[in-house]
Amino acid sequence: QVQLVESGGGLVQAGGSLRLSCAASGLAFSSYAMGWFRQAPGKEREFVGTITWTGGNIKYADSVKGRFTISRDNAKNTMYLQMNSLKPDDTAVYYCAANGGGSWSSERVYDYAYWGQGTQVTVSS
Repeated sequence: QVQLVESGGGLVQAGGSLRLSCAASGLAFSSYAMGWFRQAPGKEREFVGTITWTGGNIKYADSVKGRFTISRDNAKNTMYLQMNSLKPDDTAVYYCAANGGGSWSSERVYDYAYWGQGTQVTVSS
């Protein structure tokens, strides 16, 4: 079965950095556009960014543009989220997701077919 497993979350001070990983199995990883989302307590899950099958195109939410970088290594079936200059507002559970076959640049939760269990990122002020 399809499994997406996030790792790398933790507690960091404002201004710090973290690198999240998303390891995929059970699917043809290189055929899927992939996305990162996050959900803070009491809020809806929100789009962070997405990357095409080859990694040639990447789209970011305005709130993270210039601070976060998405990449992927298809040989390792893994996607990454490098987060720099972290702010307390970045505190959330971060999820990776595999696009269900629609537009690679979709920001909509329901366009993503497979989801990981999430990893907590907490940024202290």
